Amino acid sequence: MQVISEVAPLRDQISQWRKADKRIAFVPTMGNLHQGHLTLVRKARELGEVVAVSIFVNPMQFDRADDLANYPRTLEDDLAKLREEGVDLVFTPSAEVLYPQGLETHTTVDVPGLATMLEGASRPGHFRGVATVVTKLFNLVQPSVACFGEKDFQQLAVIRKMVTDMAMPIEIVGVPTVRESDGLAMSSRNNNLTVDERQRAPVLAKTMRWMSAQMRNGRRDLDDLIEDAHDQLRAAGLQPDEFYIRDASTLGQVTEESRQAVILVAAYLGQTRLIDNLVVELQRAADKTEKVESASH
Repeated sequence: MQVISEVAPLRDQISQWRKADKRIAFVPTMGNLHQGHLTLVRKARELGEVVAVSIFVNPMQFDRADDLANYPRTLEDDLAKLREEGVDLVFTPSAEVLYPQGLETHTTVDVPGLATMLEGASRPGHFRGVATVVTKLFNLVQPSVACFGEKDFQQLAVIRKMVTDMAMPIEIVGVPTVRESDGLAMSSRNNNLTVDERQRAPVLAKTMRWMSAQMRNGRRDLDDLIEDAHDQLRAAGLQPDEFYIRDASTLGQVTEESRQAVILVAAYLGQTRLIDNLVVELQRAADKTEKVESASH
């Protein structure tokens, strides 16, 4: 496994692979790898002849200096895990390598609409930072396919739109969220939970499953449903931060025409901000009418 931290040797290796017509599969990460990340790597292995992974804690997407400073960095452990998975190349640049002139004057990539709604509205500039670094990594690695986790639902939507709008010849593959046995979505931030907090954390996923059942049974007073969910989280000691129910394909409001909704949740447990989401299959009014009519015949 090659570990490369500078641009020139990375470009050399990518050039060799492309001359040999190798299909490159890419997994961008911020490190502190867990089974969720390794699932992305395994998917990349299925989809490409060579697998490249990046490890870079991107300062451009953090809106709080303390959050950036406290983000766990476990490079040696990460590299050991990637070796076991048979990864071909790991790119581990510093901020100085990717942003040699600093952040303030660096060209940025904006994805209008999707990047400034929901999570983007409460964390201004976050998705601009994500889109910018992913574009730069795509330009350096030149993958045929890139794998992202569905746990970061809005991030995946932003990247899909960016790739489509900018005509990038890259297939974006979303990989389902990997969960612990008690339902908690795997995340690097779970390491920050105390023993007591870790025991309470699965309430987040449990509450989303309850909401999903309510919606599948026809409940459509979504604002009240969110308030009920807030009460369940608070009762378990979590502090709701963001809570949305949106059309899964557009992230706009759920309408009579929506086929799928997505529940998007962020909540604090102690000092740790947990995020999760769940897609819900919806019955449209027209579908129900068709069922009734076919039953009556």
